[in-house]
Amino acid sequence: MSDFEYANAPESKAIAKISQSYDLFIGGKFTKPKKGKSFNTINPATEEVLAKIAYADELDIDIAVSHAKLAYTKVWSKLPARERGKYLYRIARILQERAREFAVVETLDNGKPIRESRDTDIPLAAAHFFYHAGWADKLEYAGLGNKPKSLGVVGQIIPWNFPLLMLAWKIAPALATGNTVVLKPAETTPLTALLFAEVCQQAGLPDGVVNIVTGDGITGAALVNHPDINKIAFTGSTEVGKSIARSISATKKSATLELGGKAANIVFEDAAVDEAVEGIVNGIFFNQGHVCCAGSRLLLQENIMDEVLEKLKKRMSLIRVGDPMDKNTDLGAINSLEQLRRIKDLASTGDSEGANRWSPECKLPTKGYWFAPTIFTGVSQSHRIAREEIFGPVLSVLTFRTPAEAIEKANNTMYGLSAGIWSDKGSKILWAAKQLKAGVIWSNTFNKFDPASPFGGYKESGWGREGGRHGLAGYLTSDAKVSK
Repeated sequence: MSDFEYANAPESKAIAKISQSYDLFIGGKFTKPKKGKSFNTINPATEEVLAKIAYADELDIDIAVSHAKLAYTKVWSKLPARERGKYLYRIARILQERAREFAVVETLDNGKPIRESRDTDIPLAAAHFFYHAGWADKLEYAGLGNKPKSLGVVGQIIPWNFPLLMLAWKIAPALATGNTVVLKPAETTPLTALLFAEVCQQAGLPDGVVNIVTGDGITGAALVNHPDINKIAFTGSTEVGKSIARSISATKKSATLELGGKAANIVFEDAAVDEAVEGIVNGIFFNQGHVCCAGSRLLLQENIMDEVLEKLKKRMSLIRVGDPMDKNTDLGAINSLEQLRRIKDLASTGDSEGANRWSPECKLPTKGYWFAPTIFTGVSQSHRIAREEIFGPVLSVLTFRTPAEAIEKANNTMYGLSAGIWSDKGSKILWAAKQLKAGVIWSNTFNKFDPASPFGGYKESGWGREGGRHGLAGYLTSDAKVSK
């Protein structure tokens, strides 16, 4: 019997109308940066330039914050909560109507498979706006006191791994709670944020309620340090998160920081192995491993290690690596040359420190930024690949003998964002979940998200929660605390 082969199934690029250049979105209009600077955004799968993007400096940030402050004091904070909710509903419906367009632009700019943009990123982004639209006129029932109040102008900085979804995680709760926004997307993936600016115009959102400024880390620092910003919401690296915390420590600004992770995916001996293998693959190879909560440390009970690894390698050999615009592709391009170098550098330490590398045979494209799905066995807790966030399709495999040893190894990290537990026994799952020091714990699944479920971590994985009732607290002031 011959192997089953997939025919090429490319998604059309025609639906994505990408302009040659994009300006800043300030005060409800696209405006040129004061100094006229720009930078390129590229397709990481082909290295072709997609568009020129305006670069915002301190002067542009000041103008954007001024518009956001004016919109807050004159319009948005005075608008009835029900009316705010209507705007969020409009945005959600427009995102659904333009879902295919957004999915194509996201894949071209980010490098992730079109299947993931189409089936995960865009639907979840719309779902967050629908969910938070419902909260807009019900904030007094969120457990934050009878009259919770908005903060004012929120500065938001999002990463490149889930550009539109992270935008939705930030903007939806901010608007629902009555705040206005100045948002900076990642410099390598600005296109869907700028496309979202068009959605704001289409929805008739009052001018200045949402402002989108593009640039690099210097732009982000100017936003963080602006005196009229009342809150910072940041998703990104722990290093930058610490820098933000230091910057605002002497101010009255509040912050939500969703930072790095090094999640343990624990497979006990009584787990359903075939299901666990699928969860392992989804946990680390989804979105090329560009996931802060990726299950990048696999903890296997010793007596099932050989069986799991055999099935895992067989499953990995079926992963299709290549053109992100092909609907059959499982693993797309690494987002940038800089990130590819980091992945290669950290993977090379696994080799030099004595771990055993394995990757399935796969032909990588000659253009673009690519890295084959990889696992390392023979990994100890002292290996860098077991301690540091790689943010790529690299899995470190460790073993344990007893449940107590599994918990000890899982918690032996500076991070505390997420974890996974695979077992046939509910009592063991509940026991393990109670012991694990992680903000999000999945049971017999991995990387499942819902707008109603709060997301966030402990230790160096950040402060605060995003999503759900708990996520509203970061955008409101009240003497009451969220009940547990």
